[in-house]
Amino acid sequence: MPGAGEQARDGLWEVTEVMAKRSATKARSKNKAVRKIANKARGLVKAVLAKAKAKTKSKSNIRTAARGAIKKLVAKSKARKAQAPRASAPRTAKARAVAPRPVATPPRPTPTRAKAKTAKAPAKRAAVSELRNAAPAPKPAKRKSVANKPAARIALGAATAPAAAPSNGAEVGAGATAPSFELSDEDGNPLSARQLAGKPYVLYFYPKDDTPGCTAQACGFRDALNRFSQRGVRVIGVSPDSPQTHTKFKQKYGLNFTLLSDADKVLSQAYGVWAKKSNYGREYMGIERSTFLIDESGAIKKVWRKVRVPGHVDAVLTELGT
Repeated sequence: MPGAGEQARDGLWEVTEVMAKRSATKARSKNKAVRKIANKARGLVKAVLAKAKAKTKSKSNIRTAARGAIKKLVAKSKARKAQAPRASAPRTAKARAVAPRPVATPPRPTPTRAKAKTAKAPAKRAAVSELRNAAPAPKPAKRKSVANKPAARIALGAATAPAAAPSNGAEVGAGATAPSFELSDEDGNPLSARQLAGKPYVLYFYPKDDTPGCTAQACGFRDALNRFSQRGVRVIGVSPDSPQTHTKFKQKYGLNFTLLSDADKVLSQAYGVWAKKSNYGREYMGIERSTFLIDESGAIKKVWRKVRVPGHVDAVLTELGT
């Protein structure tokens, strides 16, 4: 025979199964009243079970008492569901009756502004019409300023005109007398055309020290300097770089000939190699790579302009006949 404790557990298990089924169905509905009833039912079932345990220890009495309590709760819930729509109907009616109450709207101030504007409009129109009908006053000062405008523009253009770029010197050609000069070499010592008189020399102009094209050209003259010396021809390079830059350039590549500094572009303009150049659509003034061969009498024997570095030294040696 099972004890009273086991019988009570079996009864509770059956009751909980029934309540689980009931609560599952109630949880599916969205009515809050049903959920409240389910909570109350659980409390009542617990109270019934407690009373049944206190009165008797038999399993059958506990089951019957629990079933009876559950039936009563289900009947109460059905009665409340049937009465719920009837009770809610008058509330909705009251709400509908209250809804259509008219709301008084305050007067808008915009119409008054519009009226004020419309009231001012005729006065403005009248004033404008009077001004139009009135004879225009003579304006002599304005006419004089209009007459003087071209002269003012000319004066302004003359005052604000940008400084003109240094003009390109006349291009000297073969047979012309070489321009005289006096420039400083890489050591700061002056060298003039008078000091070079009586001996032939090659004067080549290049844009800048230690750039790829200028370095290749200088190294070409360096490697062939013995062949120039055999003919008694001196090689001299000229660029706008400073003597200090020339010194670094000579030391870096072991150059064995003179480099002159033409910082003011005086000699470059005299030979006509300070010219307008363009690079990727941008125009600027610069040195046009050129070479001049001057003979013993100081006359220009041969001119190479817009020099291409590859093969240029050989072309000068060919002209010398070596």
